[in-house]
Amino acid sequence: MRFIHTTVLGFFFCISLAHLAGAAEIDVVNSPVPVVLQDRLNVQTASGVGDVPIRVSRNWKFEQPDITRAVIIIHGWPRRDIDADEDLQQRAITLAADTLFVTPQFLTEVDVEAHHLSPMTLRWQERDWLQGYDARSPAPISAFSVIDQIFTRLADRRIFPHLKDIVLAGHSAGGQFVQRYAVVGHASQEIVASHIHVRYVVANPAAYLYFDDRRPQADGSFADVSAHCPTAGTWNNGLSARLPAYVQQPVVPAMLEKGYLQRDVVYLLGTADNDPNADAVGQSCTYKSQGATRLERGHAYFRYMTAAAEAAHLPQRHRLFEVPGVAHRAFAMYHSACGLAAVFDKSSCEDTLH
Repeated sequence: MRFIHTTVLGFFFCISLAHLAGAAEIDVVNSPVPVVLQDRLNVQTASGVGDVPIRVSRNWKFEQPDITRAVIIIHGWPRRDIDADEDLQQRAITLAADTLFVTPQFLTEVDVEAHHLSPMTLRWQERDWLQGYDARSPAPISAFSVIDQIFTRLADRRIFPHLKDIVLAGHSAGGQFVQRYAVVGHASQEIVASHIHVRYVVANPAAYLYFDDRRPQADGSFADVSAHCPTAGTWNNGLSARLPAYVQQPVVPAMLEKGYLQRDVVYLLGTADNDPNADAVGQSCTYKSQGATRLERGHAYFRYMTAAAEAAHLPQRHRLFEVPGVAHRAFAMYHSACGLAAVFDKSSCEDTLH
């Protein structure tokens, strides 16, 4: 098992953007990413066309009959440590020979200019990609539409006749992206029609998307906080205002919540991700209303969704896995037994399963 941890999860270390030594010393807004992935995914929507850098572990233009699982990894903020360590990727594939790895990369104008990329390259304003907002250029395409396009490719039975499972996973900002997509994503019905199971792995996000203005209280209950924190219900932590154009209108929170409750979601939390001063964004009342730390917010949201499932008389399809002693470190999260269980259905997470 130690060999599996070192090699398979080494792949995640290469593509996760949350684990970056010295990130605090870098001007992440104005500094370009050091590496841009070589391949391109052409994204076509009614709003226009654009390209996104991507890495795919197989050539998905040709039939891949042995692939039964696809793992899509969404990078974190500040998008910086994607690299091309093909050796680790190949070693990961050797251990999970039936798995396709897909890594899209969301860029900003700074990245595109610094690397002299094609004008067809989609680029977002700094944090807009993780909230599902439209790209600034060359077309107003939501970052969520990129996932729709990937799902469409994976649902093609001519290419993937035996694909059974898709895992969409993200850590930190990537975890925020994955959790919101699990609520509002458009591709789920197409995947269901192809009889492909989808799991969403949400690792250590700063906050979660709530379906009303209630937030956790000190006594464990939930109460309306809109009076003292008017921004608590705005996107991407609520559904009351500033929603991306991607989100279908009119918004009916109860319907979105019901659909979300029926999805396979794993919340992957590090027990040491408990710093109340972890990041500047987390200091606003919008975030603090969900809890003091990432760990506290994750547990509170799981209680919130558990209560919602009970009220709707639905089975609880969401699970919470804890990774003991790990803070805000993507590699250590995916490297853990619970990380393997969440992403690859390998090992066991029974001791820390909720």
